[in-house]
Amino acid sequence: MKNKIPYNFNVVQAFNIIQEHWLDWSNQNMNKRWVVAVSGGKDSTIVAALAAKIFGKDNVVGVTLPCNGQKDFSDSQRVIDMYCGKHVNIDIGDMFYNLLDKFDANGIEPTNDTKINIPPRLRMTATYAVAQTVGGIVLNTSNLTEDILGYCTLWGDTTGSYAPIQGLTVTEVLELGDYLGIPYDLVHKVPADGLQDKTDEDRLGVKYADVDKYIRMDEGDIFFKQGVKLRYWQNKFKLNMIHIEGPKFEFLPNFVKNN
Repeated sequence: MKNKIPYNFNVVQAFNIIQEHWLDWSNQNMNKRWVVAVSGGKDSTIVAALAAKIFGKDNVVGVTLPCNGQKDFSDSQRVIDMYCGKHVNIDIGDMFYNLLDKFDANGIEPTNDTKINIPPRLRMTATYAVAQTVGGIVLNTSNLTEDILGYCTLWGDTTGSYAPIQGLTVTEVLELGDYLGIPYDLVHKVPADGLQDKTDEDRLGVKYADVDKYIRMDEGDIFFKQGVKLRYWQNKFKLNMIHIEGPKFEFLPNFVKNN
């Protein structure tokens, strides 16, 4: 991919684009209450902070969804306290293990990836149930880098009704988090899905920062680029199946349009 537009990320401009688009979309859909599944990770933290800054903390409902407990639950609680006016906690552990029991009863042994992808889908079901109950809109917390790599669960964390950061890379999302004044340790926390011992980057075998340089500046050797493109092409069906409204950052090079 050869960039036609020089890469220049302006975090203030990005925030203004998010705020303008989000307010306009909110007015069109007559909704100002937002529901976000708060994992304690950077993406859900930054989305919750954005919602609170633009619409006020009282209009943000944070849902925590541990699976028989959560090691970093204290981080989720900090996010709730800072950015959410209402908190709903639903432990999905019983649902998860009940579902696995049904597999066992039918003589089916779920794969490890099956077990990893069940919790995100249960969490999205529960988050939508909360949103319908309280009269809110579910926020998607996906970012561009993970979507391009296919590091997302179809009908799990890929879902939502509005996606404020889906057009930004991990590097840009981190800069946005710093701009919003979120505590450094929450923004720059080592990314991990909490479902396995490996970090996200260990599981993927690539560094987000390196992928971001390829996405925006076409940097990297031919083998690295081919690896990223292969992941993108193998998982592109997820992006094709799900369209979620969100702001467009036309001032940035667009990997998706060029691939």
